[in-house]
Amino acid sequence: MLHLPILRFGEPYTSLEVDEVTHFLTGEPIARVSRANGGLIQRDMRKANRAREALRAIPIDELIARVGRAGELYMTARLPMGDGMQTADEFAHAQSASTGLPERMCRANMKKNAFVLGEMRSVLTSLTRGLDFDVLATGHGVERDVPISYQAQSPVLGLVLPSNSPGVHTLWLPIIPLQIGLVLKPGPQEPWTPYRMASAFFEAGIPREAIAIYPGHADVGGAVLDACARSLIFGGTATVDRYRGDPRVQAHGPGFSKILLGDDQVDQWERHLDMMVESVFINSGRGCINASGIWASRHTREIADAIAQRLAAIRPLPPADPEASLAAFTVPGVADAISNAIDAELKVPGVTDVTAAYRQGGRLVKEGKADYLLPTVLHASNPGVPVAKQEYMFPFVTVVECPQSAMLDAIGPTLVCTAITCDETFRRRLLDAVHIDRLNLGPVPTSRLNWLQPHEGNIVEFLFRARAFQTAPLQ
Repeated sequence: MLHLPILRFGEPYTSLEVDEVTHFLTGEPIARVSRANGGLIQRDMRKANRAREALRAIPIDELIARVGRAGELYMTARLPMGDGMQTADEFAHAQSASTGLPERMCRANMKKNAFVLGEMRSVLTSLTRGLDFDVLATGHGVERDVPISYQAQSPVLGLVLPSNSPGVHTLWLPIIPLQIGLVLKPGPQEPWTPYRMASAFFEAGIPREAIAIYPGHADVGGAVLDACARSLIFGGTATVDRYRGDPRVQAHGPGFSKILLGDDQVDQWERHLDMMVESVFINSGRGCINASGIWASRHTREIADAIAQRLAAIRPLPPADPEASLAAFTVPGVADAISNAIDAELKVPGVTDVTAAYRQGGRLVKEGKADYLLPTVLHASNPGVPVAKQEYMFPFVTVVECPQSAMLDAIGPTLVCTAITCDETFRRRLLDAVHIDRLNLGPVPTSRLNWLQPHEGNIVEFLFRARAFQTAPLQ
């Protein structure tokens, strides 16, 4: 069995306390992971400046080349994994076994990560709005004959990572080329990506002292946030609310992403059915960019029925099956709690479960130690019901009937909004809506991202402060 040690800025450390990563179907242990603690992190953070110093010794252009090579290694190479070695196929198998994601989805997420690494120069050019990389490396420069300065706010970025979707790792991959170190707290069921990515980085020539990995329980996540001047955390609404307004922490939570059908296009809704189904279902609905709401002023029952029919045949398949498309819930009781919450929502007048007419049996399927929730499409006759703004971590969507004139006031915070309309007045209101983070005008699935654009915050603006700067020659 593999053992994954704590990585203390590149130095492996075996803890007396370990946690087991188990197979979601059989319960069989597949890895043992050393458990960190807050005191260890506090001691190690005294060396955080060394991570940045090691990276600043390498030009950004060279770091970009090295992470590009790391992307190739990540996809294809047999790399160190703790005290053993792991091929790309073994990585996908292990990740699937502990997270419940089908293996083909694990490979798809690997491709996303490798794409970002391979396109790092373009990604950083976009994130910096074309800024000369030397300005970030030296801290100052000249742009359009004006002196400018950008100051790094932390030598490292702390990350408290989730287990549900390996796709979130694309958000931290640009950090190393920015000459900022990484302090990673992996999700308990998904330690695989941080360790394999670190191995690929090291093999490609990234200094080992630039990366720390601290597995552990919730207290370790809190210690990372306390110790790092800049951190990202992934969690639910309570996590986002807790860190709202904290300049040191960028919290990523539910997306509440939506599709809005304008009055001028809704009569042709069938043209966009494929786009709506993809937005709801891809990646088993686990992402914050999956659509959890579809809003229109009319035809909403027909839309909900058509989506329900398309998703009705989806059933759990073995994770290695190339057709598997539904992810399992690996934490006991979570699927039951979600299904019970949906049943409670259905007691509210005006809410119906459209998929109930097309499936045999209940929404919750138990197979051995695994729990699955079958795709669920609800219809809400008005935007005032609570489920109109709800999101769950499986293929779930509520089709909401709402006048176009009331939509933007009713939808609430929205990470990704796809708006199907040619109405210029409505488009202008959409462009002006500050509660929409990423806007797609036209039939773009909410789940289809342009990786050259941040979909939730700009990591460069989070890590670097623009400040006034002048210089004059000394006499």
